[in-house]
Amino acid sequence: MSNKDLNINVEYITRVEGHGNIEVDVRKGILKKCQLQIVESPRFFEGMIRGRPLLEAQHITARICGICSVGHTLASIQAAENALSIIPSPQTEKLRKLLLHMEILDSHILHIYLLVLPDLLSVKSFVPLIKTNNAAVRRALRLKKHCNDICEILVGRHIHPISAIVGGFTKLPSPADIDMIAEILLSMKKDMEDTVELLKGLKFPVFERETEYIALVDDSGEYPLLHGDIGSSDGYRIPKENYKEVCNEFIVSHSSAKHTKHHRDSYAVGALARYNLNGYLLHETAKTAADTLGLKQKVTNPYLNTVVQAVECVHCIEDSLAILKNLKDTGIRYDEEIVVGLNEKGIIPVKAGQGIGAVEVPRGLLFHDYTADSNGVITDANCVIPTNQNVNNIEHDMKLLIPRILYKSEDEIRLLLEMLVRAYDPCISCSAHFLDVRFVR
Repeated sequence: MSNKDLNINVEYITRVEGHGNIEVDVRKGILKKCQLQIVESPRFFEGMIRGRPLLEAQHITARICGICSVGHTLASIQAAENALSIIPSPQTEKLRKLLLHMEILDSHILHIYLLVLPDLLSVKSFVPLIKTNNAAVRRALRLKKHCNDICEILVGRHIHPISAIVGGFTKLPSPADIDMIAEILLSMKKDMEDTVELLKGLKFPVFERETEYIALVDDSGEYPLLHGDIGSSDGYRIPKENYKEVCNEFIVSHSSAKHTKHHRDSYAVGALARYNLNGYLLHETAKTAADTLGLKQKVTNPYLNTVVQAVECVHCIEDSLAILKNLKDTGIRYDEEIVVGLNEKGIIPVKAGQGIGAVEVPRGLLFHDYTADSNGVITDANCVIPTNQNVNNIEHDMKLLIPRILYKSEDEIRLLLEMLVRAYDPCISCSAHFLDVRFVR
C-alpha cells in the first residue's frame, strides 16, 4: 500500500466544454478529499423561458448548447407537445429520429477524434495529428461536415435549427433531398469502418467500476433515443413523468452543477448506459462493430464510453439509411408541412398543462419539463442536463481510481485523471479550456 502524500489542484478541464477544477488530497496513501468542482455561473435558461409561449421554447432552449442544439430542440418540442396533447405524425417522428441521429453522429465524431484521440496518441491536442495522422484528421473533418450538411438540409442548420417546431416541420425535404442525404450517408460508411479499425488498435486505460446506468427503454424493438420510459440497469422502469424520482437533484458546495443519484450513490447516463441497457437492439452492423472492438455485453470501464460512441455512430448511419428508404417508399406527405400563422388564431391550439420531454442526446438522457397556463404561456420550467447527472458519478469514479494509481508517476496520474473526465464527454458550458494539473507538495 502506498504511503504517498499528494495534493492535486486542477485548474481548467481542457477538451471539454466549460470550466471545471479537480481537487485531490492524499495523505500517507489515504484519500482525504476528491472533488470535481464545476465553477461555471448558473445560466438560468429555465428563467428565460418563463413567460414565453410554449411554441417559442424550442428556439430559446436550443441556445443552451452549440453541440446539442438539436437535442434541446427535440426535448423542448416533446415537452410542449406533451403539455398540449399533440401527437406527432409517423412521418414527423421519422424525420426527428433522422435529425437526432445526425446530432449524435456529429457530437460523437467530435469527441472521438478531437477530444480523446490526442490522449490515445500521446499528443496535447488535435493539431499535431495534422502532420502525424493526416488521414484521421481528414476523416474526422469529413464526417463532421457530412453531418452538418445533412442537418442543414433537414432543418436549415445544425446549430440552432430553424424548421423543427411543435407539431412538425415548417419545411419538409424534397425527393432530391432524400436522395442527397442517402448518398452522403453511404459515403460515410467507409470512414466509420476506418474509425472502428483505428480504435481497435488503440489502448484504453483499464479501470472497472460498476454503477447504476440509466437510459430510455421501450417496447418498440428499436434502440430507444427519442421516446421511452426511464430504465435502470438495477431493474427499475419508471415513466418519464416521474423523472424527479430518478434524478433526486441535490446541491454540493463545490459545484454550481447539481448532483444526482437514484438508488446508489451515483448513476451514469450516456452512450455506455444506453449500450448496457439496449445494446441488443442495435443494428446488426453496429453489433459487429462492438464485437470487433471487443466490447462485452455489459461495459463497466468508463474510459470505454468513447468506444461505445463509435458503435452508436455505426448504428445511427444504418438506421438513418433505413428511415430514408422508408420515406422514399411511402413518399413524403407535403400536406403535413406547417405554415406558421396560417390564421389569426394560429394552427396549433393551446391550453393549460404540464409536459415532459425525455430525449437521449449525445451525452445522455435529457429532460425538459414545462408547465403552461390556459394561454399556452410557460409559468414554470425545469431542465435536467446529462452532464449534471454524470458529475457525481465521475467523482465516485475518481475516488475509486486514485488509490489504485498512487504508485504511478505524477505525469501518469495527471493523464489518467484528464482522460477519465474527458471520457464522459462532459458539456459544462459552451466553451473549452485547458486542463492543467498541478501537484503541490
